[in-house]
Amino acid sequence: MTDGQQDLGDEQRAHWQRTYTEHPGMYGARPSAPAAHAVRIFRAAGAADVLELGAGHGRDALYFAREGFAVHATDFSPVALEQLRTTARAQGVADRVTCTEHDVREPLPLPDARVDAVFAHMLLCMALPTRQIHALVAEVRRVLRPGGVFLYTVRHTGDAHHGTGTGHGDDIWEHGGFAVHFFSRALVDALAEGWRLDEVHAFEEGELPRRLWRITQTRP
Repeated sequence: MTDGQQDLGDEQRAHWQRTYTEHPGMYGARPSAPAAHAVRIFRAAGAADVLELGAGHGRDALYFAREGFAVHATDFSPVALEQLRTTARAQGVADRVTCTEHDVREPLPLPDARVDAVFAHMLLCMALPTRQIHALVAEVRRVLRPGGVFLYTVRHTGDAHHGTGTGHGDDIWEHGGFAVHFFSRALVDALAEGWRLDEVHAFEEGELPRRLWRITQTRP
């Protein structure tokens, strides 16, 4: 990772920390559509526990817990995780939720083959260079049990914001203080090497609207 990429990543971490502080529960309490889909996929795979990367204040992690999964929620914002813990206690699911402050630029804080499923909504398309994304997916593979499922979503190069705003190289573009790595289909396919690629589903979310892919892949 270059010094510029490291600086951008550090700036983004600070930006998200401020954002969660100024806008508690900014994404609301309802789970995302990808999380609702993930519950069906994880159950079909026989999963009992879920690792969520970039859980934020926890709308999806809490949903997984309410659906009966044991959840390990990670995020690099301690403010967001404290909001998650508070809500977990209020909803009576604190016994099924573990929170860990973690920056995905570092190795995952779990032993090999520890979890049944991994979920990451919009986490891989943050301000991460391609090399770091590959390293993260390798870590996901390491902590998944054989037959475990990885379901993630990313904004892609067909999105209206791709190629506009402030460019940082490596298909990373910044708008309103938020930097996004827009995925090409070639990157999705490269990240699935050594996995079984089950689905690449296009969908839209939010304003503009944002254009995303929901990718499901299984560790052999």
